[in-house]
Amino acid sequence: MTGGVMDRLPGEAGAAPVAAAAEAEVDEEADPPAADSPTPQVSQRRDPHPSRMQMPQGNPLLLSCTLQELLARDTVQVELIPGKKGLFLKHVEYEVSSQRFKSSVYRRYNDFVVFHEMLLQKFPYRMVPALPPKRVLGADREFIEARRRALRRFINLVARHPPFSEDVALRLFLSFSGPDVQNKLKESAQCVGDEFMNCKLAPRAKDFLPADIQTQFAVSRELIRNIYNSFHKLRDRAERIASRAIDNAADLLIFGKELSALGSDTTPLPSWASLNSSTWGSLKQALKGLSVEFALLADKAAQQGKQEENDVVEKLNLFLDLLQSYKDLCERHEKGVLHKHQRALHKYSLMKRQMLSAAVQSREPESVEQLESRIVEENAIQTMELRSYFSLYCLHQETQLVHAYLPLTSHILGAFVNSQIQGHKEVGLPAPAWALPGSLALAGLVNCQGRATSWGAQDLETSPGHSCCLTCTLNSSGRVVPLIHGVGGGVQRETMKEAAFLLSWRNFGVR
Repeated sequence: MTGGVMDRLPGEAGAAPVAAAAEAEVDEEADPPAADSPTPQVSQRRDPHPSRMQMPQGNPLLLSCTLQELLARDTVQVELIPGKKGLFLKHVEYEVSSQRFKSSVYRRYNDFVVFHEMLLQKFPYRMVPALPPKRVLGADREFIEARRRALRRFINLVARHPPFSEDVALRLFLSFSGPDVQNKLKESAQCVGDEFMNCKLAPRAKDFLPADIQTQFAVSRELIRNIYNSFHKLRDRAERIASRAIDNAADLLIFGKELSALGSDTTPLPSWASLNSSTWGSLKQALKGLSVEFALLADKAAQQGKQEENDVVEKLNLFLDLLQSYKDLCERHEKGVLHKHQRALHKYSLMKRQMLSAAVQSREPESVEQLESRIVEENAIQTMELRSYFSLYCLHQETQLVHAYLPLTSHILGAFVNSQIQGHKEVGLPAPAWALPGSLALAGLVNCQGRATSWGAQDLETSPGHSCCLTCTLNSSGRVVPLIHGVGGGVQRETMKEAAFLLSWRNFGVR
């Protein structure tokens, strides 16, 4: 499963510098406008996508997207292109393929960085997922693969986000095949403004908000924080379980190879040691048979570990990335727009006091320049107030979007349970009985004197001069079922049953 980690539901067919720069851009975007940029009116706002910016029917605050509809918007694959590019400074390239645009383009990590910055600039009040960190030196294969997965999660969350999915920047990033996509992205954002400047509902956002929006915001933020903390722990445990399965597969494979090597040993056996017995030859044959079973077990364990990495751990990472972007948005709202709004209101109150003081002291009328400056300041304060309400408006919608993704968790956990059950079934039924009831329990060798030489069970009654190979299985009811492969003859079956029972209990602790 190389590229379909986020194309369907489970069970169904330098970040710090970037974030700092993005925060600076958001703060700059939220600053009160200058004198030549008065409070934007509806008639003055640019409308780059008239069909998208039409006034929606009903309450525009409510989202009606289901999880299936969100996932169906697009599936984007990000695959690593073998080999590093560049003459002096080597860099990694990725092939980014979109089902929606039926496109396949090549992108570098820096292209993702510019695209991320454009999203924060145009949508400062939306959940913009964070990018994985950039390592300048010493980027090993494990780091590059982890970053590739993180970039795939990022672009899929963006491609399925309702406002982002209709923006020209996403189309350019996923379909533009020209030589300089970074400049193309920057050009598309010039003179356009952010979402507040282009949304016709922005001046009326306050009218759609519930009266207790601040209380709802605080409760939602606490809930999302708790969900994030719990699923972060679940992800860590699931990752450890999948990793243990892969490690176990490696150990089983090595174990089987050692058995095979021992069973294939061609060192001649001295006659004085064997005493004309075929014990060593039969044991080597049994060990080679067990090595095949261990190889099968190793393959099944590796498949289970890889499946759980893709269907469970990776999708939990996707969900955590979404929750983290919500937490980042809440922080931007409080430290950015809300803080600046409060500063603007404080400045406005000081200005009013100065006006009252001037009226009481009967000072001379203000000059035209002073009046214009005051008007500009009042417009800036009003704009900040509108932005504050629009930020809450967007937060309300983003909270709904997070809850639309919540059903994904049940699919993820269901896939995890099914994987564990299937893994135990595969090990328990067709695999060797030493592992679980229903499979091969042991292979004991009985010598010509009637004693089980390999496992040390009780004496078995055999005819002198003959040997047999004892194999014991447990059926689904937990009962011992002996299988007798005689090299000679004369084994009494009742004694063999008893020996098989004792062997399984004494040497394997089968209950």
